[in-house]
Amino acid sequence: MSTPLAASRPAIAHGMRLQWEAAQEAHVLLYPEGMVKLNGSAGAIMSRCDGVRTLAEIVADLERSYGVTGLKGDVEAFIELALRQRWLELRP
Repeated sequence: MSTPLAASRPAIAHGMRLQWEAAQEAHVLLYPEGMVKLNGSAGAIMSRCDGVRTLAEIVADLERSYGVTGLKGDVEAFIELALRQRWLELRP
């Protein structure tokens, strides 16, 4: 991961809304043209992308919450995918 991404604070992109959808038992990402149903891991990551926490803080929180280590690579890969899909934006 590049240094700017490591120091950035990912946030849900403008025009998108993340919410828990009880009927689907999953987090969904809503946007004007539709909806994306997220799997459990994606929902856990996206729910922490608040524009305040750095990527390192998000990884640490996930590792603490799930009692595991070594999530950095997977979280980075998902964040990069979400940026390409324009689900997330980076804040300084």
